[in-house]
Amino acid sequence: MSESGIVARLRAAGCVFAEDEARILIESAPDPVSLAAMVEERAGGLPLEHVVGWADFCGLRVAVGPGVFVPRRRTELMVEVAARAARPGSVLLDLACGSGAVAAAVAARVAGLRVYAADIEPAAVESARRNLPGGQVFEGDLFAPLPADIHGRVDVLVANVPYVPTAAVDLLPPEARLHEPLRALDGGPDGLDMLRRVAADAPRWLRPGGRLVSEIGIDQIDTAKAVLAAADLAPEIVSDEDRDATVVVGRAR
Repeated sequence: MSESGIVARLRAAGCVFAEDEARILIESAPDPVSLAAMVEERAGGLPLEHVVGWADFCGLRVAVGPGVFVPRRRTELMVEVAARAARPGSVLLDLACGSGAVAAAVAARVAGLRVYAADIEPAAVESARRNLPGGQVFEGDLFAPLPADIHGRVDVLVANVPYVPTAAVDLLPPEARLHEPLRALDGGPDGLDMLRRVAADAPRWLRPGGRLVSEIGIDQIDTAKAVLAAADLAPEIVSDEDRDATVVVGRAR
């Protein structure tokens, strides 16, 4: 199958970046038969990252298996904010970690971090363990599976929890709503149910001055700040218009 033929097939299927995707598929396929199958998977709507088994995130090639949330470019802002708050030797905790992409990218920028991560999805845990070989990855709901000995010792808590309001989930691109776990997308009536849960327990895990870093929608700023303040976390907002990214930071008192 020629590159031009692959581009034509992908373009006919509605892939906006058909040329770029064709090159990635060709580079990733071990043989022509596999390439043809991968092209058809992508043309059928499977996310490119699930087809090739990896995502490009913050310059890293992050392993992403089927049924695992694919890291978005906007989430790079979370990485930058978290990396500024971390120091060599800091304890970094990644909750609802998905593939572990955020923790992996922060660890690539700050040497010597002690990395912990958790996710409720078994497929996500499998991917995170591949991406965080020096970290400890647990399967379970938010803080529940974590070791008690990091109570009050976490320097940076990153939590890219779902923040899409339930009523808006059906408006997401098919790649997301059909191939990523619903509980990685649906944030409840106003999109912030999971942030409320994380914020409520975060002070028990953060050291004084430690930070909770989470991604939100730009229309959720006031509510998210109130959620953090109610949990006795001093809130701050960081935004990046170019990436359409908004991050809320809560500092433990």
